[in-house]
Amino acid sequence: MEKPKTVKLTAGDRTFYILVDVFLIFIFIIILIPMWSTVAQSFRPNGYLYSYLEAMFRPWDWKIDAYKALLGNAGFLTAFWNSLKILVFGVVTALFLTVPLSYCMSVQDLPGRKLLNWYVLIPYLFNIGLIPTYLVVTGLGFTDHLASVFIPGAVGTYNCLIMRGFFEGIPESLKESARIDGAAEWYVLISIILPLSKPILMSIGLFYGVNFWNDFMHPLLYIQNSYLQPLPILLRNILLGASMSEVVEATAFGDAPVEAIKAASVFLSAIPMIIAYPFIQKYFTKGTMLGAVKG
Repeated sequence: MEKPKTVKLTAGDRTFYILVDVFLIFIFIIILIPMWSTVAQSFRPNGYLYSYLEAMFRPWDWKIDAYKALLGNAGFLTAFWNSLKILVFGVVTALFLTVPLSYCMSVQDLPGRKLLNWYVLIPYLFNIGLIPTYLVVTGLGFTDHLASVFIPGAVGTYNCLIMRGFFEGIPESLKESARIDGAAEWYVLISIILPLSKPILMSIGLFYGVNFWNDFMHPLLYIQNSYLQPLPILLRNILLGASMSEVVEATAFGDAPVEAIKAASVFLSAIPMIIAYPFIQKYFTKGTMLGAVKG
């Protein structure tokens, strides 16, 4: 049995791969240093006398007082729970609205298809601004409601275009065979399109999830009730420097050092995305690349 032939790399190819590896290692170090610094600082004990550089390599001095203070504080847990509800309801609502819209935009013989595509694209090119959006949200009575955080961004034009491109890449013969058998369009979407669209659904869901989890402006504008404020607002109060509100928030978490509280709150707020990304990563490249080929 003959061995498969392998392509021999030239000197230029080896040099290119080495440069790429060096570049990626450099990017990894740039990302790792501040992340590790934040984690190490979150374990900072009281009476801390070492520099930031020393703190990164002194694990025997680490304390978990900041994490105990945060996880034992009702305000932090309430804000975390509010952010989690915004994340779940926001992603479900966004996908519920984006999927049928993108599918309609992908149907070639849909009457008014070009008009629909322009109708979706124009707001993406010409943003209406903050004041009209604020008037609409308050006019609908969403003030002091978690829906005010995810409803304004529930349909993203960029996400619609990516999903439309993915739907257009599905063979038309699969849709036509179902239509010939008498299936309605909603049945084609649910029974044929969606089972084949797991990569794009996971990718777009990740886009929406990160956006809703990190959203700061919408809760700042529309939520005044402190019991409904999500995690970004609480983090703002903790991370702000030298303001009275920051001092009040910091002292509300017990005797843990303020710098450790800040670092621990940043790290804890990133945990849900850190946990979710490895499960979605395998769909991410496939979904976005296939969705970007057409459209």
